[in-house]
Amino acid sequence: MRHFGLIGRRLGHSFSRNYFSDKFLAEGIDASYELIELDDISKICALVKGDASLCGLNVTIPYKESVIPYLDELSSEAKAVGAVNCIAIKAGRMVGYNTDIEGIDATLNMMNITPNTKALVLGTGGASKAVAYILNRRNIPFMIVSRDAMRGDTTYDNLSAETITEHKLIINTTPLGMHPDVDSCPEVDYSAISSSHKIFDLVYNPEPTLFMRRCAMQGAKCLGGTAMLHCQAEASWRIWQQ
Repeated sequence: MRHFGLIGRRLGHSFSRNYFSDKFLAEGIDASYELIELDDISKICALVKGDASLCGLNVTIPYKESVIPYLDELSSEAKAVGAVNCIAIKAGRMVGYNTDIEGIDATLNMMNITPNTKALVLGTGGASKAVAYILNRRNIPFMIVSRDAMRGDTTYDNLSAETITEHKLIINTTPLGMHPDVDSCPEVDYSAISSSHKIFDLVYNPEPTLFMRRCAMQGAKCLGGTAMLHCQAEASWRIWQQ
């Protein structure tokens, strides 16, 4: 039996095991998928060495960037983004990929983004890097909002209502609102959000998040991370079959 799994620090929020377990059962695939919590990303080496049947891993918060030094090779897209969320393992050799790119691109297609739209990207982690990669590829101008003035284009404290009004696409790449912290959300001026805004929250558990609900109350059109999850999961599976 081939083994697959998801590595991260806290995985109680994850639907990945159920998604792949259901897929394996429905398609008659002799494989298993487990949630593997690591308190230190360096432990990935012992994990891979200790299970010869381990053929692939997904990677989530907070290891999408810090896993890279432990990999033997990166795909061109993962290298360009600087973040990895999928690892193919063959004979102990680990190759990193980024399937978030495909999931983000597919979700934006569903949102029918109009020309000349400007975007705000909330957060600066691995998922934010994948979002920035896609927005650049689509020629969508964007600003990155961070808690740290050294990491983004602006901070939440300096994010004005005028800037929010001007940027009609807002993408939350932070884990704010993710189970079990369902009562948290990005600290932005929600009164500046209107029916002309489109909101994409990468969080999928729960869906809708508090962020989505607050934006929807202002008339914004909101989409959560479930469609992205399904798309990137299937992209991971294709990679593991190569």
